[in-house]
Amino acid sequence: MNAPNTRFQTLATLCKGSGDPLRLEILRALKTDSFGVLELCDIFDVKQSGMSHHLKVLANAGSVTTRREGNSIFYRRPLIDQSRPEGHLLAALFTCIDQIPINSDTFHRIAEVKSQRADSAKAFFNKHAGDFQAQQELIAHYDQYAESAKELLLKDIDTQHQTLLEIGPGEGAFLADIAPYFCKVVALDISEEMLEKAKTRCIESARHNIDFVLGNTYQAVQQGQHFNHIVCNMVLHHVPSPADVFLDSAQLMQADGSLVVTDLCRHDQSWVKDNCGDLWLGFEPDEISEWAQAANLTETDSLYLGLRNGFQIQVRKFTHLTSTPSISTP
Repeated sequence: MNAPNTRFQTLATLCKGSGDPLRLEILRALKTDSFGVLELCDIFDVKQSGMSHHLKVLANAGSVTTRREGNSIFYRRPLIDQSRPEGHLLAALFTCIDQIPINSDTFHRIAEVKSQRADSAKAFFNKHAGDFQAQQELIAHYDQYAESAKELLLKDIDTQHQTLLEIGPGEGAFLADIAPYFCKVVALDISEEMLEKAKTRCIESARHNIDFVLGNTYQAVQQGQHFNHIVCNMVLHHVPSPADVFLDSAQLMQADGSLVVTDLCRHDQSWVKDNCGDLWLGFEPDEISEWAQAANLTETDSLYLGLRNGFQIQVRKFTHLTSTPSISTP
């Protein structure tokens, strides 16, 4: 008997690895988010040994991949290569399971995991608001990316009578610089201490067209807010779910608006998790493109800035596609 074709063997392994209802639910939950083993245990109410087994099977089948964040391992869906047969099969599988809504219990458990992440981030910023800027400048000084973000934001738009939302304004440096170009600006932050520092800076700079709002993008969507343009500078690596920021921004943004995102490219300097409160060690450009596509946003411009200390910054601009995505989970 002839030995099986290795490509058929790869496809068979993928099919076998996906042939379990719980594993399909895990893949559904990983549509746009990354989760650790213990987080997935909480989400699906499964013991760690059982969850580790399922993840190992999925990893061997090529339907999940891992990323290290300091001492933690997170699982996510792989970027699909549709030039290979298994890529086509995996894409079809994901398309199929993504049509099935996440059940209410799982939905709420995912929300709880994200809420715990957000609480940790909020506690860090409230505690370290006084020395946060100095720590951030160990990664990237404001002047190294601000002008590029401003240039992309203002490119090809008429800002007269238009509104801007800045997500996570930090100490307010970009707010003070960009406010004169818009009729109204909203600064949205989860940290009371950071928001107060931004407010003080903008008052000192005589910027009086800025509203300072405590909360997150999901809450802004629930309140029915809309803006012409949105900017998110060096924030994604702090948030519980970067994908949700794109989904929410698509809901918050007017049809002719834009979203500018500045953030770190993927790196391995894990000291930033303790020193700067980072949840994620940067992102591959394809990851950000994938989240934008899932939110029905299309990229119009991008810049990549190399820094001397080993980090690289990506500045990306996105606009709406024709349809509107579904709202993110909280």
